[in-house]
Amino acid sequence: MNKVQYQFRPENFKLSDPNKYQLENLKSEEMILSLGPQHPSTHGVLRVEVISDGELIVDVVPHLGYLHRCFEKHAESLPFNQIIPYVDRMDYLAAMNSEHAYAMGVEKMLGIDKDIPKRTEYVRVLVSELNRLASHFVAIGTYGLDIGAYTPFLWLMRDREHIQRLLEWVSGARMLYNYVWIGGLFYDLPLGFEERCKEFINYLKPKMTELKQLVIENKIFVQRTANVGVLPMDLAINYGCTGPVLRGSGLKFDLRKVDAYSVYPEIDFDIPVGKGEMGTKGDCWDRNYVRVLECDESIKIIEQCLEQLIGTHKRTVDFDPQALVPKKIRPQAMDFYTRAENPKGELGFFFRTDGRSDVPLRLKARACSFHNLSVLHEISKGAMLADLVAIIGSLDLVMGEVDR
Repeated sequence: MNKVQYQFRPENFKLSDPNKYQLENLKSEEMILSLGPQHPSTHGVLRVEVISDGELIVDVVPHLGYLHRCFEKHAESLPFNQIIPYVDRMDYLAAMNSEHAYAMGVEKMLGIDKDIPKRTEYVRVLVSELNRLASHFVAIGTYGLDIGAYTPFLWLMRDREHIQRLLEWVSGARMLYNYVWIGGLFYDLPLGFEERCKEFINYLKPKMTELKQLVIENKIFVQRTANVGVLPMDLAINYGCTGPVLRGSGLKFDLRKVDAYSVYPEIDFDIPVGKGEMGTKGDCWDRNYVRVLECDESIKIIEQCLEQLIGTHKRTVDFDPQALVPKKIRPQAMDFYTRAENPKGELGFFFRTDGRSDVPLRLKARACSFHNLSVLHEISKGAMLADLVAIIGSLDLVMGEVDR
């Protein structure tokens, strides 16, 4: 095969400024690259097909289905109470929050949601906010790892381990808990749990200050994330983005406030939003900063829950967390949708029941990670290839929830 060697010809160049030569008449070639599905920075088995022009991204196409949980088909063959372990396995980093959302939905269909004891509700919120902290710690720690910072990952995994041990003490499981039951809880909190949890929160507060100094205010971290992957608010709304991805774009929308479910109306906390302090509102830095601030708010919520559980709604000898757990679950024939604020956004469940069976005719999960991922191609166009990993990491995806 004859090799054509490019020869320098002065007529192919023009002088655009005194210190720079520009080559004319060279056509660009687009390349198709595959990132994943086996890749440490795709946060699961996500395959991203990247069309690039040199170092610039022309388009991004996510390919899904490598971790299909078959959740919705399993749910069509199981009684309502046996579906909870499958709920755990979607967003396996926030199983308590997912269980809470599902249990509330079935309770509303049965009409027993107003009868749940206050202590049960405060325990549910307590364990959900602990799990929210653990989920955000994974998001922030692995995000630092994605862009080259190893120390934040180690520090946050160390602190997350304390939360995992607390939740394992409560439920007997490390990550997939099956603790929040329809009508109640698997069991009340172990003796001494409130005091141990309070000790952990007192330990964690100064660590959050260190985290902000180590990551959020770090000059290199800011340069890698500010003005990268900018998601305007209107685009986030149009794509159905929720959670920190939406709030990072500046919209103060949190279902714990909007829908005011469980005992959240009785708890004082704020909703952090992105403000473009280091770059453009809605960039990777804003999304990560919102998660860090939400950790502070979760600590406030946990403290208030502990006050209630130690004081007004303390444990009693006659308290039975399974007193309202129904033996047979047969909701009336209806179509019903319920939702809750998970660490990654709005997790919703659509139920279709016939009024005769204790198995749902249809159960559709509205996964927040799926909608957040759908905006990837919009915010990646024109970015550098090196920034794609930073953009994917800022969305905080869990593929078990995307593929369901």
